[in-house]
Amino acid sequence: MNVVCIIPARGGSKRLGRKNLLPLDGRPLIAHSIEHARQAALVRRVVVSTDDPEIAAVARASGAEAVHRPVELASDTATSEAALAHALETIEQGDVTTFDLVVFLQCTSPIRAAQDIDRAIETCIGEGADSLFSACRNDKFIWRRQEGGPVPLNYDHRARPREQDFPEEYRENGSIYVFRPWVLKTLGNRLGGRIAVYEMDYWGSFQIDTRDDLELCRWIVSRRAREERAPGPAGLPKAPEIVVLDFDGVLTDNHVLVSETGIESVSCSRADSLGLASLLAAGIPAVVLSTEANAVVSARCRKLGLECRQALRDKLLVLKDLLRERAIEPADAMYVGNDVNDLDCMRFVGWPVAVADAVSEVRAAARIVLGRRGGDGAVREICEMILESMKQRV
Repeated sequence: MNVVCIIPARGGSKRLGRKNLLPLDGRPLIAHSIEHARQAALVRRVVVSTDDPEIAAVARASGAEAVHRPVELASDTATSEAALAHALETIEQGDVTTFDLVVFLQCTSPIRAAQDIDRAIETCIGEGADSLFSACRNDKFIWRRQEGGPVPLNYDHRARPREQDFPEEYRENGSIYVFRPWVLKTLGNRLGGRIAVYEMDYWGSFQIDTRDDLELCRWIVSRRAREERAPGPAGLPKAPEIVVLDFDGVLTDNHVLVSETGIESVSCSRADSLGLASLLAAGIPAVVLSTEANAVVSARCRKLGLECRQALRDKLLVLKDLLRERAIEPADAMYVGNDVNDLDCMRFVGWPVAVADAVSEVRAAARIVLGRRGGDGAVREICEMILESMKQRV
């Protein structure tokens, strides 16, 4: 499936000024939706539609493309469908393939996860639907004010049911929409044809429209971040199904020696060799992904018995393909990194790990920060942590 994600983000906002750029967990609000889309295994392209140069710059810095939206499509009365149609038409003009599905994310719903996007896509495909919306269960009594007084909409107040006996009823939460392109082009709507629903939980269904909403979402994000980064027994609740390693700065000490003839050599730890041998013997595969083209990478990996993919332009894209080939969920994968070019991969997996001397951004993104430096036993340390976790759960 060729899936494109479009994120509309105009510069104006009446209720909460410049809300798409307001900080949430240290990053602009829009960066969260871009990250979710980039981490989704089934999304191949992420596009932001905006009329605002600052939003466009943040979008590009966060790894998305930016499509300039005309002023008339960025007014208070312009519809999201108009912005989506313009963005889709713009990117289709320069794309040699057609899109099978469009994912529409709203910046104001930052509590979703990448897995939600993948599961929504899978639900749409699995149910043979033409479009899908995300929602949470509704088990509350709803009234509408009318002439003559309020009227109940979803129950008979003369025979008041228990909340737990409510029929299956959903409240659209605005977080994720998925549709086939013809739905938007033919019907001018995000929903049409056979419609499916993807259920999300209560905490994942908040939207930011007011200052109070923003403060609540800041609390939810910070709480989840603390919970996710807290390691369990032996640092791991279970062993990962695969360990993916950066090379420079993880298996090496991040220094290079260059001879007068230009031949490069690196410094590695024999302790890491023993740790990896034990990990492989326990049935946990380990793979090296590196942007470095030098043959020293593949030579060292051959010695260690590791699969190696090097000279990579986009490590995240290769990581997604690697996990898809092996039918491994991102949540069950571990990535060990040290520098900013590892951040996309670390944010994609369930277990991001940083070596002790990693840059501050990488340590902040890690679920586990090791006590050893890269090239000085860091890989041995994480291998032993995994093996100990496996012993405790036998």
